[in-house]
Amino acid sequence: MSQESPQTTELVEFAVASRTIEGESECGDDYAVRPYDNGVLVAVVDGLGHGPEAAVAARIALETLTRYAHEPVVLLVTRCHGALRKTRGVVLSLASFNARRNTMVWLGVGNVEGVLLRANPQGKRPRETLISVGGVVGFQLPSLRAISVPVYPGDTLVFATDGIRTEFMYNLALGPPQSMARRICDRFSRDTDDALVLVGCYRGLEQ
Repeated sequence: MSQESPQTTELVEFAVASRTIEGESECGDDYAVRPYDNGVLVAVVDGLGHGPEAAVAARIALETLTRYAHEPVVLLVTRCHGALRKTRGVVLSLASFNARRNTMVWLGVGNVEGVLLRANPQGKRPRETLISVGGVVGFQLPSLRAISVPVYPGDTLVFATDGIRTEFMYNLALGPPQSMARRICDRFSRDTDDALVLVGCYRGLEQ
């Protein structure tokens, strides 16, 4: 298993854990966390299949996302679709945090799962679940609709590729991003696919 030490942008503290399928030298699952003015883009990408061609598709998607991170998420996915036409394509989920408004706008195409855990579990909605649309970016792009939700310091975003069994969503508990990412990857990763989980805790702007 590959695991990164916790990292912090101005707005998000995050950690990543991943696993490459046995027999492959490159992981087709990848991620980006890209700050921009009073905001940060968080994205997880899964290149179709596995191995070098999947990794190439994932890299192209992430290069596009990081270059245009400040743009609306629907436009970002559309840009990726154009850049990926000669590749296997990818599925992805991304979230754009805006610290001025304390909002997160997120969007998913395919089966990269997304969950937002509230720091205040006594609230009316202790968690939000990303509703993704079917399709493959670079091959068949569906009609896109981004969703905006309010966020507060301590709210924690989890993105996981389909190499992580969906049961992880029902066994989530708030904690430091590094320990959460490690636990999810250790307990729920499949042996038959690449796997990656990203956990990001929203910090907001210091008052």
